[in-house]
Amino acid sequence: MIRLPQDVRFIIQKLEEAGYEAYAVGGCIRDCLLSRTPGDYDVTTSAVPAEVKRIFRRTFDTGIEHGTVTVLLKGGAYEVTTFRIDGKYEDSRHPSGVSFTTSLEEDLLRRDFTINAMAFNEKNGLADPFDGQKDLKDGIIRCVGDPYQRFSEDALRMMRAVRFAAQLGFTIEENTKAAIRELSPTLRKVSAERIQTELVKLITSDHPEELATAYELGLTAVFMPEFDRLMGCPQNNPHHCYDVGTHTIETLKQVENDRILRLGALFHDFGKPHTKTTDKDGIDHFHGHPAVSGKLAKEILRRLKFDNATIDLVSRLALYHDNHIERGKKNMRRAMAAMGEDLFPLVLRLQRADVLAQSDYKRERKLDRLDENEKDYAGVLKEGECFSLKDLAVKGKDLMEIGYQAGPGLGKELSVLLDLVIEEPSFNERETLLQLAKKHLLR
Repeated sequence: MIRLPQDVRFIIQKLEEAGYEAYAVGGCIRDCLLSRTPGDYDVTTSAVPAEVKRIFRRTFDTGIEHGTVTVLLKGGAYEVTTFRIDGKYEDSRHPSGVSFTTSLEEDLLRRDFTINAMAFNEKNGLADPFDGQKDLKDGIIRCVGDPYQRFSEDALRMMRAVRFAAQLGFTIEENTKAAIRELSPTLRKVSAERIQTELVKLITSDHPEELATAYELGLTAVFMPEFDRLMGCPQNNPHHCYDVGTHTIETLKQVENDRILRLGALFHDFGKPHTKTTDKDGIDHFHGHPAVSGKLAKEILRRLKFDNATIDLVSRLALYHDNHIERGKKNMRRAMAAMGEDLFPLVLRLQRADVLAQSDYKRERKLDRLDENEKDYAGVLKEGECFSLKDLAVKGKDLMEIGYQAGPGLGKELSVLLDLVIEEPSFNERETLLQLAKKHLLR
């Protein structure tokens, strides 16, 4: 049973009263049929943009050349698009133009997948000319019409096919898969920003393992060839039971669904193919791989146009993911100081997922160590122990009042005091630290 929100029913009703057809369309109908809450609702109509603007008091032109007007109501903003037929696609991204039509079916024919090519209104019920409802029931991602034509129109649809499979737990239909394999090189024509959006949606889905499907269909070779090197890199080592790529996918499955953590899990072992050595007993080693992973994460994230904050966090997560912390709160404070307050809890969570994606060799011992690390971390936080300059009981101005000069030496002295406090938390008192600073000043 599809129940449209009041605002959407109002828009459809007003258009129908003016003599036009109107339906809620696309992903919102798919989600309603799956008993999922739609992120937004789109409306398609036989009314052209000028008529839509005449009917509704508050609108703005979203993509007027493609027939889209945004209608503003108290409950939100809703895109209303005229039934249209897309012109020829010459760049695997955009139609050369669009022409308006009065046929809902012609409008639905231009859409990507059958599960996204359904429309509904309360007057006429569900319009489903391409059996999208059956594909929903069967768990199938299938192109509307000829998959080669659909992907030639917009190459990003190939990434969207894998992303929908990951989000919904569906399987991509074989003809659709075959078209992706053949046309995957055309993904090069798609902007990094659009690929980034689909990649994040894929790996933060309930089935991030579908990244392996993107690899099998030749998509990762286009936008992240470094991942393909992981899939061909065995790990002959008692700690591992998978090659690097499969281990990476298992780590994605084990770590909680957080954007930074999933990206960290993706990149944490990218350095392994570059650092692999094999000893005389045939055991593989990957000394120094975290530093290389961090460097590669930074390069790839920049290439995919991620924001600077994400690049910083994820590259540092890859850098520190393999740091083992000896038990004890003193060691914990030092580790927290080195990694940073924002990063440290993420490192612990990624390390646990990393262990769970390895072989069972010494697994219990590794998990026990992580349990102790988490207890020490919680203890440092509970006691309010200082591990960063912002929590130090003195600041630069305090040191200047006792004779320190502004400049690099001031920061160096604060770092010395922080080291002392990390070693002995009781030193984090203003007078104690000033006395220690005076002794250093008189040397």
